[in-house]
Amino acid sequence: MNVAIIGGGAAGFFAAISVKENHKNAKVTIYEKANKVLAKVKVTGGGRCNYTNNCPNISELVKAYPRGGKSLKKIFSIFGTQDTLNWFAQRGVKATIQPDNCVFPKTQSSQSIIDCLVNEAKRLGVYIETECDVKAIKQINGQLELSLFSNKHLTKIYDKVIVTIGGQPKRDGLNWLETLGHKIESPVPSLFTFNMPNEPITKLMGIVVENTEVGIQGTKLKSNGPLLITHWGMSGPAILKLSSYGARVLSEQSYKCKVQVNWANEPNFDLVTIELQKIIKEHPNKLLANKRAYNLQERLWLFLMEKCELSDDKKWSEIGKKGLNKLANILCNDQYAVEGKTTFRDEFVTCGGVSLESVDLNTLQSKTCKNLYFAGEVLDIDAITGGYNLQAAWSTGFIAGKLNE
Repeated sequence: MNVAIIGGGAAGFFAAISVKENHKNAKVTIYEKANKVLAKVKVTGGGRCNYTNNCPNISELVKAYPRGGKSLKKIFSIFGTQDTLNWFAQRGVKATIQPDNCVFPKTQSSQSIIDCLVNEAKRLGVYIETECDVKAIKQINGQLELSLFSNKHLTKIYDKVIVTIGGQPKRDGLNWLETLGHKIESPVPSLFTFNMPNEPITKLMGIVVENTEVGIQGTKLKSNGPLLITHWGMSGPAILKLSSYGARVLSEQSYKCKVQVNWANEPNFDLVTIELQKIIKEHPNKLLANKRAYNLQERLWLFLMEKCELSDDKKWSEIGKKGLNKLANILCNDQYAVEGKTTFRDEFVTCGGVSLESVDLNTLQSKTCKNLYFAGEVLDIDAITGGYNLQAAWSTGFIAGKLNE
């Protein structure tokens, strides 16, 4: 059996290895259009590679996937996070599990994951062709003909093909799959930071608030987590998750919206008011500048007081009911104008791709083109952070590589 894998990323390598483990005599070739494989794995997690998450509960796990979550229940029941930990451990990659349940190699280097995948593929006899792009697939008598572009154009016939080209920034990158009858969900960026060119909060760049809740005004979109103030706006896990949940909505709004920030991470306004009243009662003679609510950093606290027109040399006992309401409101519902996004170019994630309606979720075989399979982010599956996206790549690659019909 002659098998082609189109795309030399995480899903491509995992699929190729899975094919060889399930079909020892198959000839397997990975085609990668770039000059090196696993480039995205190299940069993920800031080069440390958050390769999965310590989340064995599938019902909890699928909540991390704004697109594809329900369909992934079946996929993760076949190959889940614990399977990933075991798979890499058996091949010499020891894991470090962080308090937030993100899993990194103990070496804290993505090269450990890359070396593991490349060495395993080579050990099993997988062929790897770089700088070779696939532009079209044709069905011919039950087989698949690939149009390959390397130094020259050539065609090759394969018994089975697995497409693992990753997320595509533009819809026309998926036209060749649409011509085969697949439904395509238009790709739009996911996992990006917010630009706020006209907001003075950017002068506080570098400040991290560990526990916040952020949302998009006029929608039900919300997320929690650390927020980083940058010289261009806001970033950090809370913002990246929000961008993932709201990828399509934000695209439709041309990335212009109001982001609401709850600095207290307390959705109940009355409880925030009670907390401030407690400070007034216990520290009436302290200056606002010297007793900060919710342990907010000094620069941010002074900025918020200035924003709600409270003098920092005023005593807590002197703020009055009006001042108390202003302060509670800004802690619960601070607002900033977003005008654009910034995407990590090397780590870009998209929502969209081949619709799961076009794929048999038991096998990941195409419903419209026999012997064609899909794995990874080319499918309309994406998650709130890199570790979850890589888990989807491992799981779908593992299943696709079985080549079940």
